[in-house]
Amino acid sequence: MPNPTSANRGRGRAVPRAPHDPDGVRLQKVLAEAGLASRRGAEGMIQAGRVTVDGVRVRELGTRVDAARRRIEVDGLPITTDPAKVTLALHKPPGVVSTMEDPAGRPTLAEYVARRPERLFHVGRLDIDSEGLIFLTNDGDLANALTHPGAAVPKTYLVTVEGKVPRSLGTRLREGVPLDDGAAAVDGYRLIDAIPGLAQLELVLHSGRNRVVRRMLEALGYPVVRLVRTRIGPIALGDLKPGRTRVLSVTEVGSLRKAAGA
Repeated sequence: MPNPTSANRGRGRAVPRAPHDPDGVRLQKVLAEAGLASRRGAEGMIQAGRVTVDGVRVRELGTRVDAARRRIEVDGLPITTDPAKVTLALHKPPGVVSTMEDPAGRPTLAEYVARRPERLFHVGRLDIDSEGLIFLTNDGDLANALTHPGAAVPKTYLVTVEGKVPRSLGTRLREGVPLDDGAAAVDGYRLIDAIPGLAQLELVLHSGRNRVVRRMLEALGYPVVRLVRTRIGPIALGDLKPGRTRVLSVTEVGSLRKAAGA
């Protein structure tokens, strides 16, 4: 009686073979040097089937790869294998311009990473009066992915506005607000708190247009008192204090790349 497994293999599609670069580096070493885990921990990830190379699951510890030209993912997250690449989260304080240098001599983002050895640049912007999460990196691929018009990575803002907020405000913001450069809409809205004369809102939107949150609310008659960006995609500001930075982990960078479709 024929072996059904053998028969199915013969009739079905060939099982894709994992890429193997004879002159490359062992996969577990690549993962360890990227800071993902110890060498032994990386071996466990491979044996558990958590690692793919160019979309093919790898379980063999002897697999060698050329990390510069292969796409390596762990648990579905693309991994940056160059240890020289670094991405920081910064809590930008108000009064700081979102540039690395300013001809007018105003405080810039560069002041908060002056002691870093890498040459970093910012990803996106926050207007001078706003505060919150912004990324600084030397990873050009990540920066391009996050700022690409088609990326549509959601950003979350905690906004304090003047005035009494009606229940209809969320609907108006979701439907779109006419602005000089075209209508803009939020993806999510929540009223957090309200006291006489002030209200605190949480807004989620993917638009990166200049001062778009302030302009939307002000167009509807609610001047912004304070604006804090609390999240970009999967990365939250958390308890990071104004003016402080932290280095994103390999998996956090992978989650950002995935959110941007990179």
